[in-house]
Amino acid sequence: MASVLITGANKGLGLETARQLVRAGHAVWLGSRDSGRGRAAASEVGARFVQLDVTSDESVAAAAKTVEQLDVLVNNAGIAPEWTPSGVVGADAVTADLMRETFEVNLFGLVRVLHAFLPLLERSAAPVVVNVSSRLASLATAAAGTGYPGVAYPVSKAAVNMVTVQYAKAFPRMRINAVEPGFTATDLNRGSGRQTVEQGAEIIVRMAQIGPDGPTGGYFDASGPLPW
Repeated sequence: MASVLITGANKGLGLETARQLVRAGHAVWLGSRDSGRGRAAASEVGARFVQLDVTSDESVAAAAKTVEQLDVLVNNAGIAPEWTPSGVVGADAVTADLMRETFEVNLFGLVRVLHAFLPLLERSAAPVVVNVSSRLASLATAAAGTGYPGVAYPVSKAAVNMVTVQYAKAFPRMRINAVEPGFTATDLNRGSGRQTVEQGAEIIVRMAQIGPDGPTGGYFDASGPLPW
């Protein structure tokens, strides 16, 4: 049984990942910025709740003191404010403010959490980090043309992929990978995804449970390695 922390887990992919990992026998900490929703979600799936706002140094530091022991960190918290009621904000309208808002959660928040929880992970016999990325982060896919016009979200996730590689090199004893859950129907994309959260969580759950001989510094979807 591993001790697992999942950020942004009060709904969507994070909640389903918590549900599946609890079902697999792991001790799961469900991280949520909103205490009320987080406690309700944790109670629903049999996890423990920890208040965790990835944009706050104080919140993340307090969460690290609360958790105390950690084997697996799933960096799931993410936003896509470029998805608006009138469509996706493209290159013609993206602003520095929109980029900054997106990066504050998707990249800076991820690094903030990693930094705070590294001491706990280093104490684990088999530490694992799963960074939830996106196929839109792939330069190879973008160059081939995806039809997706947004800028802020794909760029933030491409940065997550680079963070994954650099941390994997710096901490060779840890298994640190990025995953693409697929286009899943969640609040992030206003429910427009083509697959269920159960399907999307599969690769996150799988990579959260890899052993010390598993891959590291990789980028995967449910079918296997993805092109960078």
